[in-house]
Amino acid sequence: MKTLRLLTLVPVCVVTSLLFNQANLAQTPVIQINQNLAIDTLVLNGTSGGIVPSNCGNITAQPSQVIKVTESLPYLRLTVESQGKPTLLIDGPGGRFCVLADNYSDNKPELAGFWELGQYSLFIGNLSPGQFTYNLSISKQKK
Repeated sequence: MKTLRLLTLVPVCVVTSLLFNQANLAQTPVIQINQNLAIDTLVLNGTSGGIVPSNCGNITAQPSQVIKVTESLPYLRLTVESQGKPTLLIDGPGGRFCVLADNYSDNKPELAGFWELGQYSLFIGNLSPGQFTYNLSISKQKK
């Protein structure tokens, strides 16, 4: 009887362990941003949109990108380029902000200005159905 319990318990423990390890592997890597950004513009890419409806278009359940601002920055600009109607949802120390494309930003969601110290989860969404490849530009250079 004890052998049967042991044989039942071991597979459950193995499966549980694999699930927890898989969840850790699926986390979005954190990109450090500070005053000494080595290049003028850092470009990250991925797939926009998702199956989670939000007030900022369709997004993924996990952040598309995560940046950690290690010191307050007087100016930082994030710009998304993608097909469809891309959006940028930023969840950070100051709250959640939805950035939509407009004529001023050449129909690219863009947010620029002062960034306080902290970690920011970025969700690249889309108002159009489907998913599209995106480029996210992070720059300290003013336009």
